[in-house]
Amino acid sequence: MSKKDNGASLILSYINEKNRPYSAQDVFCNLQKQHGLGKTAVVKAMELLALEGKIKEKTYGKQKIYFADQAQFEDVNDADLQAMDGQTSKLSAEVQSLTQTCRQLDAEQKELNSALTTEEIKSEIQKLKAECAGYRARMEKIKSATNHVTPAEKEKVYKERDVYVKEWKKRKRMASDMMNQILEGYPKSKKEFLAEVGVETDEDCKVVVPST
Repeated sequence: MSKKDNGASLILSYINEKNRPYSAQDVFCNLQKQHGLGKTAVVKAMELLALEGKIKEKTYGKQKIYFADQAQFEDVNDADLQAMDGQTSKLSAEVQSLTQTCRQLDAEQKELNSALTTEEIKSEIQKLKAECAGYRARMEKIKSATNHVTPAEKEKVYKERDVYVKEWKKRKRMASDMMNQILEGYPKSKKEFLAEVGVETDEDCKVVVPST
């Protein structure tokens, strides 16, 4: 790029390569950082290119839009357009497929990141083995014990329990009948009567008679 053309050749090449409409501000922003073009130089160069017919110019209100002269490009026939459309559809389907694959891989990665590491798994296995060994030792101890209760002894205990529970219910019923008879001529409440004679009920002691 020579100083004489003030970047005109560079701007012309850029607009033809991109082949899309630009304002002078757009071109300045896109080329200034890399090529150091000033905004005034860009505006003058684009106006000169338009004046020379090398690019096209359209005015929309107060803004000017510049774009490449389409006459320089080869015409594209219907067959080429259809081929491009087909390629676009193919590439779109490929993009969609790759996007889905990426999502699946992201999900798998998250699952793997939340899983235990090899070292953590080894540690967990050792811990479980130790627990199993402890349970086995306890089981063997229970099996080898000599103080097991025989079925006959167990049955005897249950029968004795039933006898005591029945007697408990019988005596509770008798005591309740006696108190009800006394309360018929007692001027105060049942609660006051129990407090006066010093009787504690099962309910006071939060005791429930077992079922037989």
